Amino acid sequence: MRSRADRPRAGRVALVACGALAQPAASIVARHDWPVDIHPLPPLLHNRPQLIAEEVRRLATELAATYDAVAVGYADCGTYGAVDAVCDELGLRRLPGLHCYDLYDGESALAERLDAEPGTYLLTDFLVRSFERTVVRELGLDRWPELRDDYFGHYTRVVWLAQEPDAELRTLAQQAADRIGLPLTVVPTGTGRLDTALAGLLESVLTPSP
Repeated sequence: MRSRADRPRAGRVALVACGALAQPAASIVARHDWPVDIHPLPPLLHNRPQLIAEEVRRLATELAATYDAVAVGYADCGTYGAVDAVCDELGLRRLPGLHCYDLYDGESALAERLDAEPGTYLLTDFLVRSFERTVVRELGLDRWPELRDDYFGHYTRVVWLAQEPDAELRTLAQQAADRIGLPLTVVPTGTGRLDTALAGLLESVLTPSP
């Protein structure tokens, strides 16, 4: 086994990150000057959550050879405990929550929002920017627009959890809502909760066990 001194990334943490969280996580890491390197997995894995856990295992195992510590920048993300099973197997820690929306809106606030109107379709800044690629093209709506009702017929509104709302993103968010024929609600969230979650994850990874 390599010693700490032999590891090219000694003293740094590798964060196996959801592609949808990688950019805001990188901004937070840079702002705090934390010893963390972001290693994103493809964001389109969210369309196939059954594949996420194995991809996390593969990349985490690879990175463990060169880093002192590896952490997982995913919530459960629709894996129904599969990410937790990988974390338990490899001795890793992950971000809290059921999905990335919790990391922006807060678990209780989001639960109340969804309870109040179950037909809520959620967007983040990442999804607003990539809507045409990650939703429209992936679901085939660009080729078969008649599928819109099959996918979105039971939704009643779009809620954009806006981390850094600006004029361009507001336009794109409205276009996304119009694309699927739903009204748009904008909820400014910032990135404070993600910042706190990353800080807690990093502390748990870097603090030696008693």
